[in-house]
Amino acid sequence: MTRKPRGEAAPPDFEKSLQELESMVTRLERGDLPLSESLALFEQGVALTRQCHAALSEARQRVEILLQQGQPPRPFDPEVEDQDD
Repeated sequence: MTRKPRGEAAPPDFEKSLQELESMVTRLERGDLPLSESLALFEQGVALTRQCHAALSEARQRVEILLQQGQPPRPFDPEVEDQDD
């Protein structure tokens, strides 16, 4: 398990961020907030959306790495040319 150095904030929990985002959307959809509060809430929602997107991207990369590591290496066949050229 990797740990963050002291003083460096841990990223927010994905599920908690998603719940908070859903709550913000519900409040905004009611339409009873003043414009300034709606705008501030919207800005917070955009920031949370970016955090959630980053967390999902990181998880996707980790899954891809794990899947690549789990595949057995291809046997060497000198008769087959490299297709990447």
